[in-house]
Amino acid sequence: MPVLLRTALRPAALLLAPALLLTACGGSGGGAEDAGKSAGSGYPRTIDNCGHKVTLKSAPQRAVSLNQGTTEILLSLGLADRMAGTATWTDPVTKGLEKANASVPRLADNAPSFEKVLDADPDFVTASFVSTLGKGGVATREQFEKLGVPTYVSPSDCSAGKDNDSGGDGSRGTPLTLDSVYGEIADLARAFGVEGRGKKLVAELKGRVSKATAGLDASDVSLMYWFANSQSPYLAGCCGAPGAITRAVGAENAFADTHDEWPQINWETVADRDPDVIVLGDLTREQQTAETAQAKIRFLESNPATRNLTAVKKKRYVLLSGQSMNPSIRTVEGIEKVAAGLRDFGLAK
Repeated sequence: MPVLLRTALRPAALLLAPALLLTACGGSGGGAEDAGKSAGSGYPRTIDNCGHKVTLKSAPQRAVSLNQGTTEILLSLGLADRMAGTATWTDPVTKGLEKANASVPRLADNAPSFEKVLDADPDFVTASFVSTLGKGGVATREQFEKLGVPTYVSPSDCSAGKDNDSGGDGSRGTPLTLDSVYGEIADLARAFGVEGRGKKLVAELKGRVSKATAGLDASDVSLMYWFANSQSPYLAGCCGAPGAITRAVGAENAFADTHDEWPQINWETVADRDPDVIVLGDLTREQQTAETAQAKIRFLESNPATRNLTAVKKKRYVLLSGQSMNPSIRTVEGIEKVAAGLRDFGLAK
């Protein structure tokens, strides 16, 4: 997620650490078994999360999710009735979760104040980004934990391989894989005592990826991902969620030579790379130029530096939500839409 977005939202991936996988995947079951666990059996339990030992004395009953990514995981796990609030939205909630989401108070469209979160009386706080639960964000993990509120950050943003101190949105020495997202689902399911639901959700997501990419060969196709900003566009580097999408469909990223998460690259360089397909962030926020996909298309088709690009002349655009372009369960949606686009354009063998 581009740094200006992360700043405005205040506080926006990699192989999951083996220790996290071992911690996350304990337990099984669903239905009655999940209900029994959520009532209090099996606690306290500890999750190893990005160098923090997160100890839960009981299953959370008043969780607050500070980013849309973690919110949609909790809603997908059927935990709306155990959520006291959400915040920081870039897109409409994913289809199928509208009713559940409507039942959860929205503390803020962007980042809430620390006091606003505390007013919700949370017993567990989750976030998708280190910048949300860190210095300059809503509050630090330590601030919550001093008050007895355990916290959790998506491992896709804080595990080994992601350098959040390198400037901008950070960089990745190790490419993100969907195992990081699956591990987060397993962690959160374990935290709430609903491991069976977590395993079912992961199986569904894996099935969707397999179905979307079956028989797909796009090895000669180059993709460019544009998140936002028309003057100095944020384009995807090699190794975040767009990288995971690109590898899944077997294509090439036009900017695979940079490890920065969302580098700002000039249009002359884009013209030199001349991607076959442009993947456009279709954002509903209003914080930078060219937020919506239609605004991006208008720019591409009128700007002298871009109107002669192959993808522009042939109108090869794939539209994705902002959440699909960040490490989240909707990265799977990104794989589905890019794969479908490649087939529609006649570029997939």
